[in-house]
Amino acid sequence: MSCWIDISQPVNNQLAHWPGDQPFHYHTALTKEMTGSVNIGRITTSAHVGTHTDAPYHFLDDGKKILDLEVDRYIGPCKVIDIGSFAAINEEALKSKITQPTERLLIRTSLPNNPERFPDDVPPITADGAAYMRSIGVHLVGVDTPSVDPVSSKDMIGHHSLFANDIYILENVMLDHVDEGDYELIALPLPLQDADGSLVRAVIKPINGGNRDAEST
Repeated sequence: MSCWIDISQPVNNQLAHWPGDQPFHYHTALTKEMTGSVNIGRITTSAHVGTHTDAPYHFLDDGKKILDLEVDRYIGPCKVIDIGSFAAINEEALKSKITQPTERLLIRTSLPNNPERFPDDVPPITADGAAYMRSIGVHLVGVDTPSVDPVSSKDMIGHHSLFANDIYILENVMLDHVDEGDYELIALPLPLQDADGSLVRAVIKPINGGNRDAEST
């Protein structure tokens, strides 16, 4: 029996999307009855619905695109922490849960996992939070929110601060059913050559039980 845990949002026609952006839509354009052999589906979607990763091109005109990114950032050991008692993902919040080195960090916030409802606002990642992550070796951060910045943000401090600290961004992971602790992560983006983002299928597997104290190594 597999011990991998799916932390991806289900991708369906009810999936919430960023206000004003292209929603996800799937339909069977050609049926087996029509073709005589197979069903063929078609999708239309933004690159930023569901569980997805952002490329720097999302917020920098000269930034790297999805296919330019290091694929190994999305595979390997990670740590899950819960900072739901804090209003922002800042240095104080992070220090309360983790001081030991880790390359990949998945963060559960106070926002309930509800793929069919787009939140009014989210706990943002702050500049000092991004700098602290870099100080403990983080190269990829995943959050259970649709953005690392406030929904109304135009200066995108979270995105730019993470970029400045060489930290990749994974958004909309589902962590409500996951214990804090150590896991193996696979969250590969599609090989989209010119894209600013990509949907991913994110899964984790417990390491040494997975639900140990998040501060342990």
